[in-house]
Amino acid sequence: MYPDLLLEEISTFAEVILPLSLPINYTYGIPKELESVATVGKRVEIQFGQRKIYAGIIKRIHHNIPKEYKIKPVISVLDDVAIVTETQLKFWEWMAAYYLCAEGDVMNAALPSGFKLESETSIRLHPSFNDNFSNLSDKEYLIAEALTVQKELTIEEISKILRQKTVYPLIQSLLKKNVVVVKEQLLERFKPKMETFISINPVYEKDDQLRPIFDELEKKAPKQLELLMAYTHLSNLQGTRYKEILKSDLLEKSKADQAALNALIKKNIFLQTKKETGRLAEVVTENIAFDLTPTQEAALNACRQQFKEKNVALLYGVTGSGKTNVYIRLMEEAIAAGKQVLYLLPEIALTTQIIERLRKQFGNKIGIYHSRFNPQERVEIWNKLLHGSYQIILGARSALFLPFENPGLVIVDEEHDPSYKQNDPAPRYNGRDAAIYLASLFGAKTLLGSATPSLESYQNATTGKFGLTVLNERYAGLEMPEILIADVKEAKKKKQLHAHFTATLLDEMKATIEKKEQVILFQNRRGYAPYMECETCGWVAMCPNCDVHLTYHKFQHELKCHYCGHRKNSFVQCPACGGSHIKITGFGTEKIEDDLKIFLPGVSIARMDYDAVRSKNGYQKIIGDFERGKTQVLVGTQMVTKGLDFANVSMVGILNADQLISYADFRSAERGFQLMSQVSGRPGRITKRGRVIIQTSNMNNTLLPFIINHDYRGFFEEEIRHRKKFQYPPFSRLIQLTFKHKDKKIVWQASRLVSDALQKELQKKLLGPAEPPVARIKNQYLVQVLIKLERSGPLILHVKNRIREELQRLQETAAYRSVQVVVDVDPY
Repeated sequence: MYPDLLLEEISTFAEVILPLSLPINYTYGIPKELESVATVGKRVEIQFGQRKIYAGIIKRIHHNIPKEYKIKPVISVLDDVAIVTETQLKFWEWMAAYYLCAEGDVMNAALPSGFKLESETSIRLHPSFNDNFSNLSDKEYLIAEALTVQKELTIEEISKILRQKTVYPLIQSLLKKNVVVVKEQLLERFKPKMETFISINPVYEKDDQLRPIFDELEKKAPKQLELLMAYTHLSNLQGTRYKEILKSDLLEKSKADQAALNALIKKNIFLQTKKETGRLAEVVTENIAFDLTPTQEAALNACRQQFKEKNVALLYGVTGSGKTNVYIRLMEEAIAAGKQVLYLLPEIALTTQIIERLRKQFGNKIGIYHSRFNPQERVEIWNKLLHGSYQIILGARSALFLPFENPGLVIVDEEHDPSYKQNDPAPRYNGRDAAIYLASLFGAKTLLGSATPSLESYQNATTGKFGLTVLNERYAGLEMPEILIADVKEAKKKKQLHAHFTATLLDEMKATIEKKEQVILFQNRRGYAPYMECETCGWVAMCPNCDVHLTYHKFQHELKCHYCGHRKNSFVQCPACGGSHIKITGFGTEKIEDDLKIFLPGVSIARMDYDAVRSKNGYQKIIGDFERGKTQVLVGTQMVTKGLDFANVSMVGILNADQLISYADFRSAERGFQLMSQVSGRPGRITKRGRVIIQTSNMNNTLLPFIINHDYRGFFEEEIRHRKKFQYPPFSRLIQLTFKHKDKKIVWQASRLVSDALQKELQKKLLGPAEPPVARIKNQYLVQVLIKLERSGPLILHVKNRIREELQRLQETAAYRSVQVVVDVDPY
C-alpha cells in the first residue's frame, strides 16, 4: 500500500504502541518532514500488515534501525500536542509487565474509543449537522456530501472517494467541527438525566400576594387549588418556602393532572424549568460547612502524621463513621497545595449519593469519568484534564488512565470491593493496586478506605508497610446496629417459615413499616429462581452453551443464562419425559419481591438488581423513590450494600447467609463477612439504632459471632491464621492460567503441554490442570492451572518470563494456535 522507506532517507525512528495484543511494539520510520512534529505521546497514522491502518501512540523516539523487518513510514501525525503523558506511558509499561499482557491491551483500556481510529472504523454525519458546508475545505465537503447520500462510510471508502491514502487528518478535522461522528459514538449516544421542576413565580412569594390567588382558585378551579396547596406543603417540608419541587412529586401529592398544572403555568403562577440531574455540568459550589467530630478530627490528624512517614495509609472506619468527611478535609488540603486529587469508587453508577455530596462541596473543580459517558464525552474530559481544567477526578477504576499532571492524593474508597478487579478483557488489573503504583510515579499519597478492609490491605497496615488509622465510632455517637440471627431449620420444624421468610423476619418488617420506617432486604441472587426441574424424572433446564442451570425470570416468563445471555421460553412440559410437574427451586430477588406482595399487601416494594437497573436512569429512579419515601421496602443484590445512606432505614434483612459463604474459593469467608457487614451498616445511620435480621440454616457457622459483634479484628485474626497455614494471599502470589477451546480434547492437551513444561521448575507451586466449577462457557471448554508463589520479587519475575515463553511456544505450535489462554495475575 505504501512504498518501502529507503534507509538512507531516514535517521529517526518511533516505537509505536498499537491498539492490538502484540507481544512487542513495532518501530516505524519518521520522514524528514514529520521529524519536528512527531513527539512522544502523540498519535500517528501507521500501516500494520498489508492493508490495515491504525492510530498508534509514539512511546519512544530513537535512532536504532530494526534488523528483523522492513520498516514502514509514519503516514501522518494526528495531534498538535501529546494526548498521553510520559508518566502515563510508564504506567502502561508497568501494567503490561505486571499483569502479563501487551501494552496494546493497556492502550485499548486506557484511551477513549474516540481516540482510536482504524481502517475499519465507520463515520456518520453528526446528528446536529444542518447542511452548513460553508466552513469546510473542498475535501471535507466531498466527505460530508457523500454522507448525505450514503449514511455510513468506512475509512477505506473515504480513501477511494478522495483518491488518496492519507485521510485521518481530514477525519480529525471533521470530528472537531462536529460534522461527523465515529459510528460507535453515535450508537452510544449519552442522554443526561433531565427532570422537570416547578417553582412559584417570585411575584407571589409573599403571603398577602398569594392569598387572592387561593381565593380565586377556590371558587373557580379546585384542582388547581389542590396543586398550589400541595406545592406549599412540599416546599415547607423541605425547610425552605417556595423552593423548586420535582414535578412528579407535585402531581403525585396533589392527585391533580397535567392539565391543571399547565393552567397554572399559563397563568404565570407556576414556573417550569428542566434541569440536568445526572451530570457534572453547571454545578455550583455550595461549600457546605461541617465540623468534624472529635473522633474524625483525631483520624484526620493520624492520616496527616502517617503520610509524613508512609506513602500509603489505610483508614479503617466502621459503617456510618463519617470517612467521607475525613476524605473531604484531605482533598481540600491537597487542592490548597496546588495538587490534583483522584477519588476512586468501585462502581460509579452505584454511588450516586457520594457523587452528589462531593459535587456540592467542590462544584466545577471536580470531573466525573466512567463508562456511562459516551466516547465523545470521555475525550472531552480527557482533554480538559490534560489542560488543567479539573483539580479533582471522581471515577471508577478506568479513571486511573487519565492524563494527570500533578496528583498529590489518591483515595481508594471501599478498597475491599471486588469491582476494582478487571476480569475481561486484558489488562486484568486490580484498581486498588494500580492506584498505589500510579501514585508512586508522582510521589503522591494513597489513602485506602473501608469498613471491612481486604485481608491484604489490613495485613500490610498491621505489619507496618502501610499506615493505619482506626475510626471505630459512628457519627453522632450512634450505636452499631443490633444483629439478630433467625434459625431457618428451627422455623421449618415449627412450621413458622412463610415461603422464604422466618416469622422473626416478617414480624420485624411489619413492625418497622407500621412505624413509617423503611426496610432493605438483601439476597445476592437475581432472577426468580436459580433453576427449573421436573419432579417426575429429575430433568433440569440447562444452558446449551454453558455448564450451568438456566435461571428462571418470572416477569419476562423466560429462562436466562447469566454467563452467555442465552434465553429460552419457560417450559410447561418436561422435554425429557413429557411430564407436566415442573417446579422452580431456590429463590432470587424477583421471587422475594413477588412473595412480599402476598405477606405485605399494600406496601410499596422495589427491586434493585442488574435486571432492574439496566436502563440509563434505572438506578437513579429506584434510589430517588426510596429516598423520597415512595418505596417502603427495597429488595436487592449486592448493589444495596454500596454507598447508600438513607435516613429512614431502620431495618435490614439478609435472607440467605449460607449462600454467601458456600463458594469453593479461599476468599469466600472474607467476601461473606464483607457483604453481610456492609449491608448491616445501612440501618440506623442518622437518628437511632438499627436492627439486622440474618437468616441461616447453620447456627454453628463460625463467621456469625464476628458479624454479630461487629468484630472485624477478631475475624481478621482467625482468617489470617488459615491463610498462613495454607499459604494463600497475603502470604503468597497467585497466577491463574485459563485455557479455552471449543474442543475439549485440544484444550486439555494444550493445558498439559504448558503445565508439564512449568511443573519441572515449579514442582508443588503449580496446581492443575483442572476443570473450574463451570467448565464450559459460550461453547468453549475451560481448563485452569493455578501457580502459587512465595512473595519474592525475583522469583515472581522469573516465573512470569517463563509463562510468556511457554505461551509463545504454544502459539507457535500449529495444533494449539486456536487455543485461547487467559492469564490472570492476582486473580479474584
